[in-house]
Amino acid sequence: MPRISAATIGEHRAQTRDRILQAFSRLSRDQGIDTISMTDVASEAGITRTVLYNYFPDKAALLLAFTERVTHYFIESYGRELPEHASPAERLRVFVRLQLAGLLAHPHPGPADLSAALGPDAYQRLADHVAPMQRILTGIIDSGVASGDFRTPDVAAAARMIIAVLGAERVPLLSGTVTPQEAEETVCGFVLRGLGA
Repeated sequence: MPRISAATIGEHRAQTRDRILQAFSRLSRDQGIDTISMTDVASEAGITRTVLYNYFPDKAALLLAFTERVTHYFIESYGRELPEHASPAERLRVFVRLQLAGLLAHPHPGPADLSAALGPDAYQRLADHVAPMQRILTGIIDSGVASGDFRTPDVAAAARMIIAVLGAERVPLLSGTVTPQEAEETVCGFVLRGLGA
């Protein structure tokens, strides 16, 4: 019989799930998401693979739960770090800074590699989990267009392009070719010029 380390079974399950996600986070920083195995995660969390599979049936489910946690953290951080009465350009800078920090904290393969590794259904579920970040970005662009700070005929297309520009900094950032500050200046400079700011 496994040891229960909390007052209730529900609390124990929540603690174990948290330990698993923390282990996945540490491994993602050390070796990247694409090379992590379920055995690696179980070992890092200090549990058996059987226990791990009781919480997450496969790596895709684990990645989705992890992405949901990171997205929630991003949204909270964005709310905390956003200066009151910030201009659309300032809001965009905070968004870019947090996205780049997320790339460094949780390295992951690019969209094409993730799609190939997860398959189309799991990749679509992953895309659905990061939709709140996309909504924040389109909200920033919308407010900039409404205030006259930004000019774009298609807000959704502009948001996709900004995400692509952020993704282009993934490899240079992870390899140490650029610092987070340099990447932020490059992305923000390019994007703000593109939006006519």
